[in-house]
Amino acid sequence: MKTEYLTKSPSQTKKLGQELAKKLLKSNPKNQALVLALEGELGGGKTTFLQGLAKGLGIKQRILSPTFVILKKFQIPSNRFQYFYHLDCYRIEKPKEILDLNFKEIISDPKNIVAIEWADKIKKILPKETMFLEFKSVDKNKRKILIVER
Repeated sequence: MKTEYLTKSPSQTKKLGQELAKKLLKSNPKNQALVLALEGELGGGKTTFLQGLAKGLGIKQRILSPTFVILKKFQIPSNRFQYFYHLDCYRIEKPKEILDLNFKEIISDPKNIVAIEWADKIKKILPKETMFLEFKSVDKNKRKILIVER
């Protein structure tokens, strides 16, 4: 299923992230983590969207792009899901590099929600049921966001 959204400001992009979080929290985890693969150019709204998503998951900490640390882990104050992992693959050169961070274990735990910025760099190792989000800048504030669920 494909759904396209047009947000007209960073606050609308965050709100869309919050709405998706509420939907995710109501979903039943299968035999793996819920994986969101975010793709799009620099400044396309990926981190802004994830700030809203994290807020919708009930996470109080400030969400920044983990470009230099690659991976951040946050506790989800929910009974169904336990952790939100935020990965940034901008600096990854080969998909194998992410495996050193226990990636396979993280995505196999159904209590995790995993969001990956620059996911196109590790597409080969993403699970089949990954939700893809494509971000495109329309102008300074507008973003076109395509969500593809499988």
